[in-house]
Amino acid sequence: MATRRDFLKAGATAAAGIVFCSCGLVHNAEAQQSRQKLPVSVSGKRVKTIDIHSHCHFREAGALLGSNADKVQLPPVNGAAEAFIEIDKRLAAMDAQAVDMEVLSINPFWYDRDRDLAGQIVKVQNEKLAELCASKPDRFAAFASLTLQAPDLAVQELETAVKKQGLKGAAIGGVVNGVEFSDPKFHPVWAKAEELGVPLFIHPQGVPELNKRLSGNGWLGNTIGNPLETSIALSHLIFEGTFDRFPGLKVIAAHGGGYLPSYADRSDHACLVGPKGCNPDIQLKKAPTEYLKQIYFDSLIFTPAWKRLSLSMAIEPGRPHLRLLLAKRRRQGQHSWRYRSKAARRRCMRKPAAIWRRRRAAERDDAWAVSRRSRSELRCSAGRFAPAVRCQAADRWQRRIR
Repeated sequence: MATRRDFLKAGATAAAGIVFCSCGLVHNAEAQQSRQKLPVSVSGKRVKTIDIHSHCHFREAGALLGSNADKVQLPPVNGAAEAFIEIDKRLAAMDAQAVDMEVLSINPFWYDRDRDLAGQIVKVQNEKLAELCASKPDRFAAFASLTLQAPDLAVQELETAVKKQGLKGAAIGGVVNGVEFSDPKFHPVWAKAEELGVPLFIHPQGVPELNKRLSGNGWLGNTIGNPLETSIALSHLIFEGTFDRFPGLKVIAAHGGGYLPSYADRSDHACLVGPKGCNPDIQLKKAPTEYLKQIYFDSLIFTPAWKRLSLSMAIEPGRPHLRLLLAKRRRQGQHSWRYRSKAARRRCMRKPAAIWRRRRAAERDDAWAVSRRSRSELRCSAGRFAPAVRCQAADRWQRRIR
């Protein structure tokens, strides 16, 4: 089974050059004359920081959509007008947060388009990503786009992207026009990814079937819908036997894997007490929770407590390989709650300032708690690996980028 070290080694190339944005949308960064030193070290050795959750867009691809390109391409968040930025500003933002490298990806907005148009969009995006990656290979890598609604075309796109364009895998949504990734029609794509040894980065787009229930205040389509879609996608891949069929398939789940890791034991419980809801013809080779140990999770989950939970789920007993990958928060868009004014926070949540002060103080205490704990307190209960040093490094990193 591939390790995180193998993945990062394979993903450590790529580039820069035109215009693009991120999941949180980049805010104007402070210009710096020289790059900061990396803040993370393990056992006295410098650790390269690679952010695997960084989005981008290209105007050339949007031009194929006509007049409503911005509406389709860009998320409805503050700062969307600044989504297309110059590469120098992107590098300055990375330097300001001491990020060594970003792995770029584009959230799919073309799954509902016809095959020819979607193929053109993907072709333009992959070519532009490759161009970016060739110009600054020490700062950028990229995941390819795929026309997943046409799996035969997606197979060709993935092979071209990896073998000819130097891209490091593919970024996909959480479902394709209502068809789950466990559907046999997608098997050729997963087989090609397994053959090439490259990861698939699952980034959710929400659950449109729940639009009515998720309407109203709170932007619930994103707040609840995005992590829910990731949870559903991963659950289908597990319960339908897709991971058994493709044991070498590498999957990276955005936003810490959604809700699944925090409530995974219910998956082991389900078919035992409700066998009528499970297909007797599908015999999994191991317990559902065991499949989480072959999935990579990013760290874009906002608080140290949840990062430690994801870390505990990502450690495979007997195989001490860390499967929690760095994904940073930016100072703009949906990841900028910390940087909003206190008045703006109170208007949104209707909480008095005293409650906000207590909450922020609690989060700071939580962030420092890991560094104060002993190695024995952080020992993996099911294995011999004690991730104390790595936990401390991860939390120090998170404190720095806040």
